[in-house]
Amino acid sequence: MAHHIPPLNFGMVADDLYRSGQPNELNFPFLEKLQIKKIIFLAPDDPTQQFQNFVEDQDIDLIHLGMDTHQNPWNPISEEIVISALKIILNPDNYPLHIMCNLGRHRTGTVVGCLRKLQRWNLTSIFEEYRRFAGSKVKLLNEQFIELFDTDLVTYNDAPQWLYLS
Repeated sequence: MAHHIPPLNFGMVADDLYRSGQPNELNFPFLEKLQIKKIIFLAPDDPTQQFQNFVEDQDIDLIHLGMDTHQNPWNPISEEIVISALKIILNPDNYPLHIMCNLGRHRTGTVVGCLRKLQRWNLTSIFEEYRRFAGSKVKLLNEQFIELFDTDLVTYNDAPQWLYLS
């Protein structure tokens, strides 16, 4: 009997849109059940070889946006990467879709926070969600980034239905 263990900081963002930290081999049976089409990988380093093998075996399109050569990996995620990720997220052809970074906290949380701004969530709710996944490791620079993020920079045509429900 296979166990279905979700990856660290796993959560459902919307229908067929998920978030988490980078999975390990114990999480692969769980991820198989989601029938993911694409993964946005936001970590600055390369995914593990085990994970790359899993993605290849499952015929999942892995989009590695996290490597920004102009930036220190400890700095907040760049606006360019967030906008690129949001454009992928807002294309319904990419679903089921999974957003992840190493631990599913900061980079993933920042992208999801900016997505929530597009959904017109209030900042209190956005920060509560960010903090729930960040735990004791909240980065105020990420919250400031989310607060100041200009949603007008994100252009999209045929967004998923759930974007318009809030």
